[in-house]
Amino acid sequence: MLLSSARSQLVIVDVQERLAPAMNEMEAALANIERLACAARILDVPLTVSEQYPKGLGPTLPRVLKACGGDCVVLPKLDFSCGRDLALAQRITALGRPQTIICGFEAHVCVLQSAIDLAARGQACFVVVDAVASRREESRQIALRRLERSGVTLVTTEMAIFEWLGQAGTAQFKALAPLVK
Repeated sequence: MLLSSARSQLVIVDVQERLAPAMNEMEAALANIERLACAARILDVPLTVSEQYPKGLGPTLPRVLKACGGDCVVLPKLDFSCGRDLALAQRITALGRPQTIICGFEAHVCVLQSAIDLAARGQACFVVVDAVASRREESRQIALRRLERSGVTLVTTEMAIFEWLGQAGTAQFKALAPLVK
């Protein structure tokens, strides 16, 4: 199944100040998270940002919030899974968008549990492999294999953006072209 901007929502999981510095390949993942957020904004894809225990891990990185352009809802959580947190699960369901694209930290904990739980709730979940990170690459790789075996679809940042776009030659394509060059 291809992604559709009209049927999608983007969930950015736990990209927080005290967690980010420990991530392996953090800069590459962050750059792709920012690209996804910018594309979502331009294509009217709703954005939801989760924060795991913000009192301990701090707020979402300002650069990610800037990429969201104020068009996102930021919700704290204590559950590792966005699908088990009542406010987040209600937000995701209430949007009425059956495709949930997930990126963020950590691939083997909060991203994995969120994707598996949301898929069990009926969402078609897509994890963006080049926009997720863990402290150790081995943990990220094992999480990706487990996600795929659990029925979650793995995509890249460019796959998501081009599928959201659907065609070239539009004003939206021109606006997003710098993100995919």
